[in-house]
Amino acid sequence: MSTETPLLLVLDLVGTFTFALNGALTALRAERLDIVGVVTLGMFTGLGGGTIRDVLLDALPPATFVDWHYLALAAAGGLVAFVVGARLDRLNLAITVFDAVGLSVFAVLGAYKALDLGFGVVQAVIVGTITAVGGGTIRDVMIGRIPVVLRSELYAIPALMGAGCAAALYSFGYHGTLAALGAAAVCFVIRMVGVRFDLHAPQPPGQRDRA
Repeated sequence: MSTETPLLLVLDLVGTFTFALNGALTALRAERLDIVGVVTLGMFTGLGGGTIRDVLLDALPPATFVDWHYLALAAAGGLVAFVVGARLDRLNLAITVFDAVGLSVFAVLGAYKALDLGFGVVQAVIVGTITAVGGGTIRDVMIGRIPVVLRSELYAIPALMGAGCAAALYSFGYHGTLAALGAAAVCFVIRMVGVRFDLHAPQPPGQRDRA
């Protein structure tokens, strides 16, 4: 049974917008870019994960280029950040929250889409994780920094847990809106707890001492 309910589609669009907003806010904080640069970085961040997902699943052409809503929302996220981003009092917190929302939504929906197409649970978890971190990775590469997913922060692990919860629930027959929201909440909470308490993924012995 397909999990493409109206609310899940809305969540997909919300994830696109929040990731675009996140990418554009990151651009404003990290670089001195004009409106073209800010909106472009926002769009690449918002659309990158979903495009990678659809290419991996051979769901071509990607939904990004079929449904105009994705392009419009990604551009809107960039424009919103350009107009009001500099006036946000807590820019760092805003970037982190928007990134966590996008990470959570894309991890779950990436896994669901893979499962709907007949992929196994393990493969679906991998697809969900790649979908979640893809946009942020593109964002970081475009502004010339090491992607968050390759650093010590808890980033890929929350995505992996969210996608894993979604796939596990799906395999037991629990899929749809409530299951998706629950799995997304797992990812979001783990990510925010990691940020709040400065938790990190395991590193090679002595590496943190050399930093």
